[in-house]
Amino acid sequence: MALDEIRKTKIKKVEELRKSGIDPYPASSARTNSIKEAIENYDEWKDKNTITLAGRIMARREHGGSTFFDIDDGSGNIQAYIKEDVVGSDEYKHFQESVDRGDFIEVEGQLKDTKRQEKTIYVNKYSLLTKALLPLPEKWHGLENEEERLRKRYLDLIMNPEEKELFIKKSRFWQATREFLIKEGGLEVETPVLEQIPGGADAEPFKTHMNALDMDLYLRIAPELHLKRLVVAGFEKVFEIGRIFRNEGIDREHLQDYTQMEMYWAYYDYEKLMELVERLVRNVVMETLGTLSHQYRGKDINWENKWKHYDYFDEFNKYTCLNLRDISERDLKKYAEKEGIDTSLHVGKGRLIDVIFKKKVRPELWETGFLVLPPVDIEPLAKRSPENYNKVKRFQIMAGGTELGKGFSELNDPLDQRKRFEEQTKLREKGDKEAQRMDDDFVEALEYGMPPTAGFAYSERLFSFIMDRSVRETVFFPLMKHRD
Repeated sequence: MALDEIRKTKIKKVEELRKSGIDPYPASSARTNSIKEAIENYDEWKDKNTITLAGRIMARREHGGSTFFDIDDGSGNIQAYIKEDVVGSDEYKHFQESVDRGDFIEVEGQLKDTKRQEKTIYVNKYSLLTKALLPLPEKWHGLENEEERLRKRYLDLIMNPEEKELFIKKSRFWQATREFLIKEGGLEVETPVLEQIPGGADAEPFKTHMNALDMDLYLRIAPELHLKRLVVAGFEKVFEIGRIFRNEGIDREHLQDYTQMEMYWAYYDYEKLMELVERLVRNVVMETLGTLSHQYRGKDINWENKWKHYDYFDEFNKYTCLNLRDISERDLKKYAEKEGIDTSLHVGKGRLIDVIFKKKVRPELWETGFLVLPPVDIEPLAKRSPENYNKVKRFQIMAGGTELGKGFSELNDPLDQRKRFEEQTKLREKGDKEAQRMDDDFVEALEYGMPPTAGFAYSERLFSFIMDRSVRETVFFPLMKHRD
């Protein structure tokens, strides 16, 4: 039967229920226990207590004057058994004619074993809680059609219990992050999502308009500059877990809106922060997975192993034969073009270094570790290394050939910060949409004095990595293109 015909039949059932005085969408339920509680206490409760369970009917099997059906309430699944000679012929006929797979139902009865020793609730009373108008699919080919799976994620979660477990783990991931940072003395804060000047990252922002003040605003690309203002204000350890918006491409590791944790610890430098971050990541991975090892693209990743320290300049030279200590923008451009990189999309020396690194070097860095001391050209907000003025005190978490988090000793010299913003402004004037803007208010805040501070951030990319999924698979409802 076509879907439209099935829907019409179910709507007719709704109308008939209402005519007979039955509300197919009652506002309350008399449920006494979750299915999880019933399963956990089964041996103690069976053949004794009368309980009331509720959930969605996932399957049903007719046996003459009786029916077995499975119900699921999100906490678990249990078999129910209804017999005509127990509930009465009228009620049983009503059940057969009006209650379908996919409907929500409430059942009252006792827990008992079947002859096959199956955990079951024997029904002596039932009531319909929600009449579904569309049928659940008989088969759900999620792996064969990822697009459809993501468009109808609610069906994916109904039909695939393992997908539901994925998001339970994601909740644990962020909860473990929060608990660790609070235990370390961090204060969780909230900063604005709407900004007059987007900053804190190299990314193109989304633009919007506020009618009340008749002004253009941007969705934040990072909470960094507001969090640093709080350090100026005297908050020693602050962090935020919130949404970020970047108007960039979609791939396995990138989305336009996603959740990110960003933290700033006063009186820390990047080396001291690396020690904390290593403990943080190990703790979060263990709390999420129950282990420190997992698979990523068919290879083993083990966070318990000693983390490597990759030197940015050395690794760049190793895989490109280019020496960043004295290379010119012209030579970088020549190398990029030889490697098939469209240099018109990457303005300036820093952008060229970054894109070459991502194409030629990063995929080779497989073992867990920190990539340290990149050139100042690619990081306008980090403190320079006193040993080498052309390097900055920045680290990135590396594993599986990708970058999973970034931190650095924060630049607190307002004169140097203003100069770097001016350099970024020149890049914007040359057409670099991702270059940072001059933020005079932030520079003024630095002029009041910010103590030595180190900051770090990771996003849900880290979670998708440890689950070996694309990042959009680990989002409940990713934005999808129109079907046409």
